[in-house]
Amino acid sequence: MKEYKVVIYQEGALSSMLLGAANSNPEKFGAFLNDNAQQGWRVITMQKDMRRLFLFWRREAYLVVMERDRS
Repeated sequence: MKEYKVVIYQEGALSSMLLGAANSNPEKFGAFLNDNAQQGWRVITMQKDMRRLFLFWRREAYLVVMERDRS
């Protein structure tokens, strides 16, 4: 039997406000994925999205769906 986890990964609001549009840091995103992989999670799908922050700023976000075997 499997269990699933859905996560929205996005950078903090401060970088979006300072830079106008924040892209995800590849090193931080990789660390996030590796941390979850160590817990047995495997990414089964991922979708990129640009989300509005307040009125003027945008930031990159990823909807990540993961699965692992239920213990």
